[in-house]
Amino acid sequence: MFAIIGGSGLANLTDLERRRREVVRTPYGDPSCALTFGAIEGVEVVFLARHGYGHTIAPHEINYRANLWALREVGATQVLAVATVGGIRADLGPGALVIPDQIIDYTSGRKGSFFEGPDDPVTHIDFTHPYSESVRARYAEAARAIGETVALGATYGCTPGPRLETAAEIRRMQRDGCDLVGMTGMPEAALARELELPYGALAVVANHAAGIGESAQAISLEAIGVVMELAMERVRRILSACLRAPAGSAAERGSKADAA
Repeated sequence: MFAIIGGSGLANLTDLERRRREVVRTPYGDPSCALTFGAIEGVEVVFLARHGYGHTIAPHEINYRANLWALREVGATQVLAVATVGGIRADLGPGALVIPDQIIDYTSGRKGSFFEGPDDPVTHIDFTHPYSESVRARYAEAARAIGETVALGATYGCTPGPRLETAAEIRRMQRDGCDLVGMTGMPEAALARELELPYGALAVVANHAAGIGESAQAISLEAIGVVMELAMERVRRILSACLRAPAGSAAERGSKADAA
């Protein structure tokens, strides 16, 4: 079963044939919200709104461990995440859709592992390539199938939030090699890896990052809302196309490679 995690601007799926909601309890506390079960294109999915259905949970307050654990607990086998970001790279302006392939984590203090406490052995995971190639391929194929342009490959810099970044912080991130800036990419991706859940993200650029382009002097929150409203319709179309990926596609071949 596919799990879809919606970020800012995607608190619900309008094309989901809703069947039921379920509150899932976990050893790590409560997820952001009840999980919504249904189908898109006849394919079973479970949806979780990362910030809650009323968008009331700030990035640093999200219980990432409970979210991922709950999705795995109800039978999710791969995760299609959607994230809202700022664009740092020159060609990634407002409205761009991006499939990132790398992450730099600038957060601290978040619960970032399931392996902790005196009863758990020290456990390391390989995180060389933080996103699942099968999920990235599924997103890319879906976009291509419906004629939607997406940028393939970018480094996502994850900051603590909820405040936006300073221009100097963005210049630093630029020097570090970041192409995008967001607040929720970590530890979500790492936790999915610990649970062996193939995980990929579709990033929606809502604005130029601080100090860049239209955001040279300030970031317009009003303009972000307009961009997101238009972009999320495209995201919903891509998600629907993701679920139509035929057997034998590159995404399916990649899924076997992930499991190997």
